[in-house]
Amino acid sequence: MAAATTNREASVDIRRADDRSATRIGWLDSKHSFSFGHHYDPANTHHGLLLVNNDDIVAPGTGFETHPHRDMEIVTWVLSGALVHQDSIGTSGVIYPGLAQRMSAGTGILHSEKNDAWRLTGADEHTEPVHFVQMWVVPDAAGVEPGYEQLEIDGELLAGGLVTVASGLERDADQAAIRISNKYAALHAARLEPGRSVTLPDAPFLHLFVPKGTVSLEGAGALGQGDAVRFTATGGHTVTATEPSEILVWEMHASVRA
Repeated sequence: MAAATTNREASVDIRRADDRSATRIGWLDSKHSFSFGHHYDPANTHHGLLLVNNDDIVAPGTGFETHPHRDMEIVTWVLSGALVHQDSIGTSGVIYPGLAQRMSAGTGILHSEKNDAWRLTGADEHTEPVHFVQMWVVPDAAGVEPGYEQLEIDGELLAGGLVTVASGLERDADQAAIRISNKYAALHAARLEPGRSVTLPDAPFLHLFVPKGTVSLEGAGALGQGDAVRFTATGGHTVTATEPSEILVWEMHASVRA
């Protein structure tokens, strides 16, 4: 499902938050970096191995009812609030900021995602929406065993550098918080205070997303909340926070087969 890279021309493609397609219904405000659902653009189906980068806000007491997935690695990153995950392989839990989480759909899985943590924890009902980013990458091969993994990494994020959240790269076997079934991809995250900088990896494909705050990208200027950058055949750029910010960076050494 992935193809090794060939020689490509270097490019830095900035995508602004307001240019994303959106799904807005009573309980959901979802913004899509790539084609998703009925928002289809044949020129915007993926970058590298990344097919979905949805920026979602879900109202309390609501959420995504049980639905199927197949042959996809799904990573969810919560920015504020709490999201309840339940699936057909018996996993249930609450995802919150600083928790790395991955679901491998493989041969098929059913799951739900809701903003109703009080029903699972016994706490008082709350009125806070949950804000999260959900990202999908293709696996190495179809038909893997469905699976789930999560790990608390809040302490690592406090250091202010890039933290490897999820990876299938061989070099990250002992470093990544969680593993994904793609040997060409890794997700990194950083929480940055104003003036703090990180250097992006150098890879054939990078996807930088700013889900929170404002940063400055070396050679390109300001990026605000919801902005993204697609790098091809380049890397090593410096990102500096101009206010408290979070960034998500996919490092990819292959692309979806055309």
